[in-house]
Amino acid sequence: MYDPVLTALVLTVTIAMVPVVFMLYIFLIRKAVFTVIQTFRKHNALEEGTAKTIKELGLTPRHFFDPFKPAIRDYKPQALQSLIMHDIVQITADQRLYLSEETLLEKMPPPQPQPNN
Repeated sequence: MYDPVLTALVLTVTIAMVPVVFMLYIFLIRKAVFTVIQTFRKHNALEEGTAKTIKELGLTPRHFFDPFKPAIRDYKPQALQSLIMHDIVQITADQRLYLSEETLLEKMPPPQPQPNN
């Protein structure tokens, strides 16, 4: 039988979960952005002369059936695309990538310490 209370409850829970899932997605993308930035710094790909390929950086997208890695959603490819779109990661003529620290500081300035009152 149709139970309007149960239907309302399920609908309310479903609607309430949408912002939670969206916030989780934003958190995971943000975490991946910082991981990608650290990867560029670790490999010293910080200028055009030291640019690296995606494979050299270890940022190639995972294959769905990779037996050596767990099947966990990898947000680094989306994070890399976002950094490229915002010109934080630059692409050379030979398709190598490097992190532009100047653009990074312009677009994502470090947080300022809060004064103690």
